Amino acid sequence: MGTAVHGAATWPDAGDAGAAPARLLFVGPRDCAPDIDRVGDVRLVAAISAPRAADHVRRMGAIDMIWLTAAEMIESEMLADLCAAAAERGCSLICETTLAALDRVAAVIPESLRTEYLVDADATERLMALVAVRRTPRMTVHDIARGDAMERIDQLQEEVARISRLLGDLAGQRGLGGTPAGFAPRGDDFADYPGQVRSPPRDYANMPRSFVPEDRTIDRQRAKAVRRVLRQRRMREQYFPADLFADPAWDMLLDLYAARLERQPVSVSSLCIAAAVPATTALRWIKTMTDAGLFVREADPHDGRRIFIALAEGACDALARYFEALEE
Repeated sequence: MGTAVHGAATWPDAGDAGAAPARLLFVGPRDCAPDIDRVGDVRLVAAISAPRAADHVRRMGAIDMIWLTAAEMIESEMLADLCAAAAERGCSLICETTLAALDRVAAVIPESLRTEYLVDADATERLMALVAVRRTPRMTVHDIARGDAMERIDQLQEEVARISRLLGDLAGQRGLGGTPAGFAPRGDDFADYPGQVRSPPRDYANMPRSFVPEDRTIDRQRAKAVRRVLRQRRMREQYFPADLFADPAWDMLLDLYAARLERQPVSVSSLCIAAAVPATTALRWIKTMTDAGLFVREADPHDGRRIFIALAEGACDALARYFEALEE
């Protein structure tokens, strides 16, 4: 990764003349900084070492984004302080780390902080993260990035919207918990989220289910059936290219549903593996599915260094109805 930068080093502007480029602070070795030449309205203003980053963020006159590399090398307390500083300044965060350290890092970074995660990312994934963080209603991105990163981000959002609609159809008149007009319970206003599935926060943790022996037996049988579907999907990759049938959203839904039936928690890193796609892609799916109300984040009550991902009650209900229909 190179030698850590012990002081701030000002870099030349990358923005167009007359534009108001977003200001990016890079935390880590200068030679590991991202290539921002393809996103012309981003200006890399400084590179600084992690121990000095939080204080530097608080002293800066203006900053829009923070790019943090090798987050696994930073102590949790230092990382938490940097996240707090970013939140105070209203910054977005791009965080690079390893899959092995992902659970600890994700547990430290608050959900309220807009974050793009990168795990063993290639150049395209790094560009996508930069474009995704830069993309706001008051900002524009050059067409040179549109053909690659922006198109992939749009496809991701369209796919999640499609899944949300399908799950709403599966739920029928019972409705998914928190779905918009036509399905939402009375008194809930989700007008700001058209076409998306919304779920009450922490419903997975606050609504534990009690099982009678007969129900538990049914759950075990159902879990075996779901795991069998997942194994069949992985076996298919032995005979056809894996990316030919890549469907990370469905793989993650199935994995979380099986874990729910087995009464087992699922960590972020475990869900990334279950998605059967690169970890950075899986993390972007997890974030989008969480924003859509299909997944919920839960802190590990026994280990504050880890968080779990679970199905929202509405998504779980839709999957249960789907498998009931398959068994008819």
